[in-house]
Amino acid sequence: MERRSFLRGAAAAPLMPMGAQVGERPAIKITDIKWFLVGTGGRNPNQPGGRNWVIVKVETDQGIHGIGEAYSCGPDEATAKVIEDFKSWLVGQDPRNIEYLWALMYNFTRFPGGSVVNAALSGIEHALWDISGKAAGLPVYMLIGGKLREKIRVYQSAGGEAPAQVADNAKALVEKYGYTAVKMSPHMRDSNRLPYNQVTRMAGKRVQAVREALGPDVDIGVDIHAKFFEVNRAIRMAKEIEPFNPMWLEEPIRPENTDAMTKLAEHVNIPLASGECNYTKYEFREILAAQCLDIIQPDICVCGGLLEMKKIAAMAEAHYAVVAPHNPMGPIATVVNVHFAASTPNFKILEYHPDDRSPRKDVLKEPLMVKDGYIPVPNKPGLGIELDEAAIRKFPPRPWRRGFEFREDGSVAFI
Repeated sequence: MERRSFLRGAAAAPLMPMGAQVGERPAIKITDIKWFLVGTGGRNPNQPGGRNWVIVKVETDQGIHGIGEAYSCGPDEATAKVIEDFKSWLVGQDPRNIEYLWALMYNFTRFPGGSVVNAALSGIEHALWDISGKAAGLPVYMLIGGKLREKIRVYQSAGGEAPAQVADNAKALVEKYGYTAVKMSPHMRDSNRLPYNQVTRMAGKRVQAVREALGPDVDIGVDIHAKFFEVNRAIRMAKEIEPFNPMWLEEPIRPENTDAMTKLAEHVNIPLASGECNYTKYEFREILAAQCLDIIQPDICVCGGLLEMKKIAAMAEAHYAVVAPHNPMGPIATVVNVHFAASTPNFKILEYHPDDRSPRKDVLKEPLMVKDGYIPVPNKPGLGIELDEAAIRKFPPRPWRRGFEFREDGSVAFI
């Protein structure tokens, strides 16, 4: 991956180490940055379910290491190559100078990063926080504002084809894990190929079935997954499911047009949520200024990392919006999100996947577990977790992409 001429040799301006020592603080230097691709066991590498987890490990000359997780964008080998490139920028630097190193990666990339570059940057940034917490002998959340809450509310998505099947699955999740909220798709299979009215009508039946199964008090998030391009489609579906009091309508339309989202907000009484496809404080500035979302959903593995998400949350707080982080990745991502949630006033709820089955339960030596719908806040230094490198070698990666979807006439649909 080509960067700038300053990396090509000694003749160019070198990357100078910043703040090797402040007062009596012992010096720490980054000596290596490693990455691991961990397969999640999908059967078909060309279909959903076969994605990988992109894990980052930063090592130092003091024997302290940190781990983080980058987003799995699809071409995961590309993300790994960016991590390798960033390594040549960061070796020799003090890992605790997180703002400085973030600016170094972001500014010297020159063009605003897309998903692959921002994923690599985010995963490295997590590991820097892990090192900083271990060096200070404190949990990471104590370095970014302290602990606001003792436990983190979480939710899980319920799948299923027929309305009754989704309802049964949602009820089973609530009974097993004690969730006070679940999420679901309003779409039946092949919805991109079905008539518009059928999709809308069945969305109402699906949400109604889950509401009747869970009763009036469990929150239900409804995720359109940005499959709609037209504002009117989202308005029609919102009116169909509104009687069942959803917690939010997630990604109701594509994320590129903030004015379109504002138009939608003017016609919908359900809280609107979005943001998983947006990066850094700069993109969220426009969204928040438009006052079109009630809930923002940045992803800590691709938005720029933990500190960047804290900045985004602070901007949201000033606009009276809450944060429900997007969290579809692995166990390390969940832990980083827990530290964010523990220290953030306007945190609402965290997307969660239970770490009680392989390969999720094997990646970390002691993964965080849900208890009665909440994850207890850890108290160990750093992120409070350790990677099981022997275990992850049992789960080799494989190339993957998201499944393609087409409309009935053969045109390319949104997924």
